[in-house]
Amino acid sequence: MSELDDLSAFATLVEAGSFTRAAERLGCSKGQLSKRMRLLENGLGVSLLHRTIRRLSLTAAGAALLPEAQALQVQAERARQALLRAQDSLAGTVRLTVPVSLGETFFEPLLLEFARQYPQVRLELELNNARRDLVRDGFDLAIRSVVEADERLVARPLFAMQELTCASAEYLARHGEPLTPQELARHSCLINSHFSGPEQWLYHRRHELIRVKVAGPLACNQYGLLKKAALCGAGIARLPSYMLHEELADGRLRWLLRDYQTRSTPVFLVHPYQAGLPRRTQVLADFLLAWFERSRQLLAGVGA
Repeated sequence: MSELDDLSAFATLVEAGSFTRAAERLGCSKGQLSKRMRLLENGLGVSLLHRTIRRLSLTAAGAALLPEAQALQVQAERARQALLRAQDSLAGTVRLTVPVSLGETFFEPLLLEFARQYPQVRLELELNNARRDLVRDGFDLAIRSVVEADERLVARPLFAMQELTCASAEYLARHGEPLTPQELARHSCLINSHFSGPEQWLYHRRHELIRVKVAGPLACNQYGLLKKAALCGAGIARLPSYMLHEELADGRLRWLLRDYQTRSTPVFLVHPYQAGLPRRTQVLADFLLAWFERSRQLLAGVGA
């Protein structure tokens, strides 16, 4: 306990009139409270209380200190209430850091919708593939595909990211549609250079693992550019499901090799609030969870 806490306990003790009643209010034992008062007196170098079997009374020093201790109590309560109001207020800034390709998908379909529903919330979005320290760098939320063992953070499943193999109708009209993963070896494939190692695409079917060496005219570490290249007919790409439901629904891209599964990667919504989210952060978290659930359902409808 700090000296400020002990000063507040002193004011509570005087108001209660006995160690027993004061200890009940403070949620501690009578012996613990008595020890705190002795430590406070030792720290200040004065006696604050006359202790008798039947009653407590203040010394001159205690009487002089009491108004200041009571004022500290009032100020502490004001601070607590201000904090509660801030926690319960929608007005204010929420800082969110997300991977670049995911953030680029947010701007129109998600962020504008959120801004219309919650104009009081100022959203500060950082697009960054680097892993930021949320506590040190002051972020309220993050979206991550890997959750590190950090006891300061709370993680909630957001969605499962699966790469879908896709191409434009124009490309397929010129080069034909691959019916098995092995046929990709003779196609122009658009490579994500973010992943190191050999340019291989992996597929699963039943208990079979298929590795295909792919090559093509473009390698890039940004899904957004690979998607644009696929829309232009430059080749076959593997892109995250969350950024494709509109293009698949309107036919600008075709979903290929549906019978073959690609790896599904869980994606998490992460925050540093152990004791509950501020209201403005909570509404954004709920909005993100609902938005990605709708996105999943739309994609399921496309694939039906």
